[in-house]
Amino acid sequence: MLSVDPGVRNLVVVHGAARRPDGDAVQFDLLTQFANPVLEELRAQIRGRGSVVIQNFDGAVSGPEDQEGTADPESTGDPGTPEASRRRHDGEVPPVWEMVESQIRAGGEYPVCFFTLLIIAGLIGAVGILTDSQILVVAAMVVGPEYSAIMATALGIDKRDRHAVRHGLAALTVGFALAVLATLVFGLLIRWSGRTPHLYELGIRPVSDLINTPNVFSVIVAVLAGIVGVVSLTESRANALIGVFISVTTIPAASDMGLSAAYGSWSEARGSTFQLLLNVVLLIAVGAVGLRLQRSFWRSRSARAAVRPRPSPDA
Repeated sequence: MLSVDPGVRNLVVVHGAARRPDGDAVQFDLLTQFANPVLEELRAQIRGRGSVVIQNFDGAVSGPEDQEGTADPESTGDPGTPEASRRRHDGEVPPVWEMVESQIRAGGEYPVCFFTLLIIAGLIGAVGILTDSQILVVAAMVVGPEYSAIMATALGIDKRDRHAVRHGLAALTVGFALAVLATLVFGLLIRWSGRTPHLYELGIRPVSDLINTPNVFSVIVAVLAGIVGVVSLTESRANALIGVFISVTTIPAASDMGLSAAYGSWSEARGSTFQLLLNVVLLIAVGAVGLRLQRSFWRSRSARAAVRPRPSPDA
């Protein structure tokens, strides 16, 4: 199967070289645009009797003979020429779903540091709300690791994996509960010590007011954040900036819940609670729907490309 696939290059088979389990060792380079069907076939072939390890490379140097068969189907030029190869690679390349899902599942593990970072993010956000410091609120968003759990839960819904869904929801519930509890204790200590900033004590809380008053714009931001997050994951463009945008709807709300409770501002605490629940639910829902739609889009597009007639060599 690998020897005739147009996306496979530099195929090496070493018979009897593998151990645990014993068998052949197979190594090859795989062009990204051909990766999904090859990996699906490998998964079906192995079925627990071996493993596939994928390593991504940012670039490669190859001769014209290695580019044969990679030209655009609509091109009438020689597929081995640089011009034809350039036309083939200038198009959009589908996400490699095995790698996308592997990355999401890796974020679905919740060690102690996951909960520690959520607590620290909540405390930094609490300081930012108390001091009316938007910089500190943004810093809390950077620290927050919750989007990994949100996307792992979304993937579990998409794959109908109940264990992943339960695991993700439990991690989010416990993590945010610990963050809220930590900010509650922190707020009580600040209030008891008499160190409450004067403006916050007077009720002048512009940052807090923005967080604990959910409205239609909260829904819009949460949906947009979910779209940005799922697209960045499938396009391998996730970075700290994406995390900041996504966390804008979660970490500050958890921080404000604890602080508002510590100062007896129960209406604000209720607003922050609703804000947090609304946005977590929307992020999970948009993530699950986004993964399903993108997979369907690329599958249908690949199917259309597969049945598109190739031009005659004499054309």
